[in-house]
Amino acid sequence: MKNVMLSWPFWALLSAAFAALTAIFAKVGIENVNSDFATFIRTIVILFAAGMMVYVTGNWQSPSAVSPKTWFFLVLSGLATGASWICYFRALKLGTAAQVAPIDKLSVVFVAVFAVLFLGEKLSLPNWLGVILIACGAVLVAYRA
Repeated sequence: MKNVMLSWPFWALLSAAFAALTAIFAKVGIENVNSDFATFIRTIVILFAAGMMVYVTGNWQSPSAVSPKTWFFLVLSGLATGASWICYFRALKLGTAAQVAPIDKLSVVFVAVFAVLFLGEKLSLPNWLGVILIACGAVLVAYRA
């Protein structure tokens, strides 16, 4: 069991499960509140939870020990996360969870393309086929006749 908990697939599947719960809980939670305010509440909860995780695990690091490059890209990542959450909650307010979540998961497709373009990662033909199938699947799940 310990080996499983040290593997990336274990944590990626947990991430997917929690992301699915996020969509369901958020859809119910934003029913009677502005989507931007809902995002604000969610952010406070995440800030508290992340702070507790750092405290409990003893993983606090001195901010001055973090390189400027790391700060820059983590700030960019935080801004992108915030923009993603604001857009996601707005979409959930306007659409159904079963439509919004699959389109949001097109991020998998974007990550693959961006990783090739900006990080120099290589994808094989089967990898590209998977990317195309994910894109088609997301659109088909979200499609309402």
